[in-house]
Amino acid sequence: MTDKPASPPAPPAFVPDWGDTPCPKPVLPAATPEQTAAMMDGVRMRENPAEWAFVRLSKLIEDFEKGLDKDDEVGARIVGLPGDGTMSIDDVGFWGPDFIMFLGRNADGKPVRLIQHYGQINVLLDARKRPEERPARRIGFQLSELVRKTSPG
Repeated sequence: MTDKPASPPAPPAFVPDWGDTPCPKPVLPAATPEQTAAMMDGVRMRENPAEWAFVRLSKLIEDFEKGLDKDDEVGARIVGLPGDGTMSIDDVGFWGPDFIMFLGRNADGKPVRLIQHYGQINVLLDARKRPEERPARRIGFQLSELVRKTSPG
């Protein structure tokens, strides 16, 4: 087996360093300045468009979960899903540069995995009653932890 030379690194101009560039401010007319600041807290621009979409989606899910009852958890209605287009969301991820992934369960409790291009995401977050056998899950915190771990710099 021969060792192939490593590919040369991309020129610095091809890989911009966003550093401490904050994300653009979300425009939500009903949000207080404190709510807007909380959504932006710790969020920095990302070069990878799927990761950048994931970061902001994570913050939106976390913010949505703050208004849920203790027995509710986040679900979604997604255009293109079979049936009524609903799913309970167990996890959200990305595979850069272009895919956002939603993992969860359909109305029958069967596992589903939705893979969408970051430019085609249309998600309506909604509240779902948790299954009786377990407490309600909050995935926003878990997603925010992943965002912090993958933060540039």
